[in-house]
Amino acid sequence: MMRVMESSRLRRLAAVLALGLAATAPASAQLPLPQPQLPTLPDVVGQARDTLPEVTRAAPLNDLRKLRLRDLVRANPRTLEIERGQAIVRHEVVAVAPTEEALAAARRAGYTLSARERLNGLDTSIVTLSAPQGVSTRRALARLRELDPAGIYDFNHLYSESGPISGSGPFAPKESAGGGSNGARIGLIDSGVDARALPGVRVEQRAFAGADATPALHGTAVASLMDGIAHIYAADVYGGATTGGSATAIARAFAWMAQERVGVVNVSLVGPPNQALQAIVAGMIARGILIVAAVGNDGPAAPPLYPASYPGVVGVTGVNARERVLVEAARGPQVDFAARGADMEAASPGGKTPVRGTSFAAPIVAALLAQRLNAPGVGAQRAVNDLTRAARDLGAAGRDEVYGAGLVGRAAVAHR
Repeated sequence: MMRVMESSRLRRLAAVLALGLAATAPASAQLPLPQPQLPTLPDVVGQARDTLPEVTRAAPLNDLRKLRLRDLVRANPRTLEIERGQAIVRHEVVAVAPTEEALAAARRAGYTLSARERLNGLDTSIVTLSAPQGVSTRRALARLRELDPAGIYDFNHLYSESGPISGSGPFAPKESAGGGSNGARIGLIDSGVDARALPGVRVEQRAFAGADATPALHGTAVASLMDGIAHIYAADVYGGATTGGSATAIARAFAWMAQERVGVVNVSLVGPPNQALQAIVAGMIARGILIVAAVGNDGPAAPPLYPASYPGVVGVTGVNARERVLVEAARGPQVDFAARGADMEAASPGGKTPVRGTSFAAPIVAALLAQRLNAPGVGAQRAVNDLTRAARDLGAAGRDEVYGAGLVGRAAVAHR
């Protein structure tokens, strides 16, 4: 079970949300074990909720995620720290394909090469460097960039799940891509998956943090929304490890997907921009692999979250049963499609659970793209173009920064 950690600030924000600033339990992201978790908050009447100013309703969400990060770091001060509001692994700097000359210069400056791995699926390598004794992580990164201006260096950021498993009220059966399996394969970078909750689907699973893949609620729920998929490659980047969800774990998971020639990868995780991870994502896209990512739940006025906001990534927002965008969903040019992300259930170990957030809209879009990509002669761009034509326009006429190209999935078809 997740460790429940409540600070006075979290309780104050939770009380505000319960009075009507949000419609459900907080929809900000959650981090892997050990992680703080707010108690489930009661729903307010939908009619009253929709009369509140949107910015007011969504404003506290980004603060909630930052408070959770701070509490996580306070619980693990020897391994984690906060840098500009984001959780990072203490004293670690990540480099993509550094030259031997750059590594030699780093060693002379007192850095220790703590890990080096060849990412065969992407024909590159990723290196983790430990800061010299007495040097802060921020200064360690700045110094490496000074030593090797042409190199790719960044913090080892942690990325969190883009939607909690909680809620109450009437829920429809799980939304999905629709259609039977056509042999399509898909990749999933998330927590571990309980394969027993996915009858008829082959789940091939690997751990990229901790010793073994650890089935968890979030990954299982996300995987269960990928209808029409025969084979899921599930990369567990958490595994219960303190540093789970790190940029290095995600990079290694992407490389595995590339090596297995998976055409679509779903990432329902969010975090800050990271140069190392951006380089890995660019390498995936250059190979014709579609990356589908949740745009996040920090609210419409929050800064963009990643990997959804990287160029070429398919960003997905969520809508409720009334086809209104979730109040917590991010807005911006990174939004490509909308899908059902609330008022529905997903599978969980041992049963079903209500879900809410952009996390659960993304796999619907990923499955639709995987099915299209599985057809003969269809490449990544054509799959996206076909799905764009199938989208039902919502909001302002044409493409917009709230719904992207429009709504896809069963809900889109049912109301044509």
